[in-house]
Amino acid sequence: MKPKLFLLVPVLAAVAAGVWWTRHREAPPRTELTLHGNVDIRQVELAFNANGRIDRVLVREGKRVKQGQLLATLDTERLGLAKAQAEAQAGAQRQVLARLRAGSRPEEIAQARAQRDAARVAVADAETFYQRQVDLVAKNFISRQQADSAAFAVDKARALLKVAEEGLRLAELGPRQEDVAAAAANLKASEAAVAVIERDLSEGGLHAPADGVIENRILQPGDMASPSKPVFTLALTDPVWIRTWLLEGDLGRVPVGARAVVSTDSHPEKRYKAWVGFISPSAEFTPKSVETAEVRTSLVYQARVFVCEGQDRLRLGMPATVTIPLDQTPPPEVHDPCRDGGQEHSPPPAGGGAKR
Repeated sequence: MKPKLFLLVPVLAAVAAGVWWTRHREAPPRTELTLHGNVDIRQVELAFNANGRIDRVLVREGKRVKQGQLLATLDTERLGLAKAQAEAQAGAQRQVLARLRAGSRPEEIAQARAQRDAARVAVADAETFYQRQVDLVAKNFISRQQADSAAFAVDKARALLKVAEEGLRLAELGPRQEDVAAAAANLKASEAAVAVIERDLSEGGLHAPADGVIENRILQPGDMASPSKPVFTLALTDPVWIRTWLLEGDLGRVPVGARAVVSTDSHPEKRYKAWVGFISPSAEFTPKSVETAEVRTSLVYQARVFVCEGQDRLRLGMPATVTIPLDQTPPPEVHDPCRDGGQEHSPPPAGGGAKR
């Protein structure tokens, strides 16, 4: 028994040494970071900027649309009639302004001058008649009352002459500047009313603000539309990013702008060029007032990894894997991470890292 025990001691010592070395050996340094997340995109609710009844809806769910493409239209017949009425009113006001700016016509001035001359003749006739009446009163051929009536006729004729002279003066001066300014202001108001209706007519068509895919078609032809009622939900195809999270210990090794590669389970043979476009400045979970080293290592920071290619294969919420080479040199401020190439990457060879 003793020789067997003697031989067993070195074996146990070797096993113990192997266990100690396995536990205390240093792990090889990491050269890349693998993260998991989900595809995220922006969504836009599209609504008309005017009120009205929907006339046509030109696209359905799943339809890819381009920026500026017409998606739906409103019934604008009533607006067309209102525009015609407003244009007619503006035209009438334009003629009023032109008449005031042109002033009195030569014929109107000539008419006022003739009326003044007639009033002068009437004054002369009244004065002559009055003088005769005065002579007759002096000879006691008529009563004093008849002479007084003739005097009143002279005063009336002189007043009418004054009116005629002022009428001629106004005709020669033309309209007042205040009247011209008021007519010009009324014309601007009429033209503004036309412009408002034209704007409503132009907003009778709903256009895509950017490239994307119609996700939901909410309203149908015949429905009443308004700025508060969306007609479509548009999923934008640019940008597309992967929402993932970084541990606190990896923040210093992954700069914003770092190159990355994205892959998905639905297309495992495809690897898409990407870049780290955003890292949250704050942790997802607020730490306790007194935190331990274990708590600090559990903090995570949201990151967005923007994809440069393959957007047509990525869908909202799709799981994705992100591979980021560590310790990259921070890129310069003026930098386009997608400018180099943009082709899909083949899977890396077995046991190798992801291609950059």
